[in-house]
Amino acid sequence: MDIVLEPKSKKGRYIGIAVAVVVGLAAITWFMKSLEPAAPSVDAAIIWTDTVKRGPMLRQVRGTGYLRPKDIVYISAETAGRVARVVAEPGLVTELETLLLELTNPQVELDALEQQRQLTVAEAALVTLTNSLETGVLNQRITVNRVRNQYRDAERRLEAFNEVQEEVSRLELERTQDEVNELKDRLEIEERTLRVKTEGIELQLAAQQSQIERLQELVEFHNRRLESMNVKAGTSGVVRELNLEVGQWVSPGQVLGVIIQPGRLEAVVRIPETQAKDVMLGQEAVVDTRSAKVRGHVARIDPSASGGQVTVDIELDGELPRGARPDQSVEGIVTIERLDDVLYMGRPTVGQANSSVGMFKLIDEGRYAVRVTVRIGQTSVDRIEIKQGLQEGDEVILSDMSRWDAFDRVRIRK
Repeated sequence: MDIVLEPKSKKGRYIGIAVAVVVGLAAITWFMKSLEPAAPSVDAAIIWTDTVKRGPMLRQVRGTGYLRPKDIVYISAETAGRVARVVAEPGLVTELETLLLELTNPQVELDALEQQRQLTVAEAALVTLTNSLETGVLNQRITVNRVRNQYRDAERRLEAFNEVQEEVSRLELERTQDEVNELKDRLEIEERTLRVKTEGIELQLAAQQSQIERLQELVEFHNRRLESMNVKAGTSGVVRELNLEVGQWVSPGQVLGVIIQPGRLEAVVRIPETQAKDVMLGQEAVVDTRSAKVRGHVARIDPSASGGQVTVDIELDGELPRGARPDQSVEGIVTIERLDDVLYMGRPTVGQANSSVGMFKLIDEGRYAVRVTVRIGQTSVDRIEIKQGLQEGDEVILSDMSRWDAFDRVRIRK
């Protein structure tokens, strides 16, 4: 008889396969974890680098600004008036007597005429007073001479009476004696009066002359006011501003225009407050006008900051290029210190003075870059001092690498 055979169970086989699969997956997972992540690629065309060097380094600070005239003349109104005619325009080259504009004010003209009239009256009064005083002195001299003659005649008669006393009555002799005494006293009085009149004439004429001189000064003052209605440049230069219209009323002291000397300019630059603390008077500077670089020195430092910046005036020691004009935009670089025998390189996009920053250093002939920690010392406009983390000859990426902050190694794709 036939024997029925039961099929063998496949359970053990399946278990073996499952164990093998799990072991394989675990092995693959462990292997994958043991591999380093692939370095991201960076296009060499979008980065710039620099090589660490050793030697002297100039500490400099930079600021932007503009050219300003060194000599500025403000033309102001001396007298109130209304603009009658504008003669000059901005850009006009002026001389001392160049007419800029004309003002009118009837009251100023009337005041000048009134002062001239008062002066004429005073001068006429001086002539009248002089004639009167001189006439009085002459009349007094005539009186003195007449009394003197009478006195001498009386003396002669008295002398004659004394010689012939027997023939002259005593009464006649005494009367002649009294006449002599009277005429003597009268002569003294008249002579004293003459001296007083002679001395007084100088004082009275001096007082009247002083009055005339005072009136002359007033006349000159009003004439100057009248002349100031024709506003002149008063200096050589170029008209920068003259913003007035015909019919406009101006007040005394109001600025009518501005005249500059375009050949004498200085640079006004604004430097960040954090960098300006080391700027001092007399330090060397360079002003870049885009067409030329002109040497200069720091002439003034604003004692206060505005908007996080400090204004620094740079006096130019060299000649400006042709075409340089006031208000032209410039860049100023001030040298504040020279560091000798230090490690330095170009300034990266990140990193402040006396701080540590992560940077990428090229390795394997520039095929890769690895992150290193660099301690920065002093900084300048375009350079930084290296205190630690790099050696002379190392090539470092200066451009912004913030996109790869999560990686310590990148591949440079050329």
